[in-house]
Amino acid sequence: MGVAPALERPVLSMLSVISVIDDDASVRVATNNLLSSHGYVVHTFESADRFLQSSHLDQTSCVVADVQMPNMSGLELLTHMRTQGRDAPFIFITAFPDESVRARALKAGAICFLAKPFTGPVLINCIETALNRHPSTDK
Repeated sequence: MGVAPALERPVLSMLSVISVIDDDASVRVATNNLLSSHGYVVHTFESADRFLQSSHLDQTSCVVADVQMPNMSGLELLTHMRTQGRDAPFIFITAFPDESVRARALKAGAICFLAKPFTGPVLINCIETALNRHPSTDK
């Protein structure tokens, strides 16, 4: 009797590194678990400053950032990164959705603007959209 071939998962030629920046530890943990379970390499940061000082800055394929954080907001982080020549796509998450902030974020180049709580499939769809639009940042 023959042996059935093992099911093979597709081999990713490049790993996508997602940086999650949120001052709420529970959001960081939940988002990390969700993204890791979908095969992404995830790094979490409690502030924009920590992210900017990290060794993972240059490896980031996509940023998922809270809009409202102490010291530097998510929008300020996006602006700072663009002035530094970094073009990683951004997805914003917020507990305080505001249409004017949403409009500013999208105008600044955000791929998605999600109100907390958001569902896993919605975030995954945003990340896939971001990575497909910015394949050069998919590391």
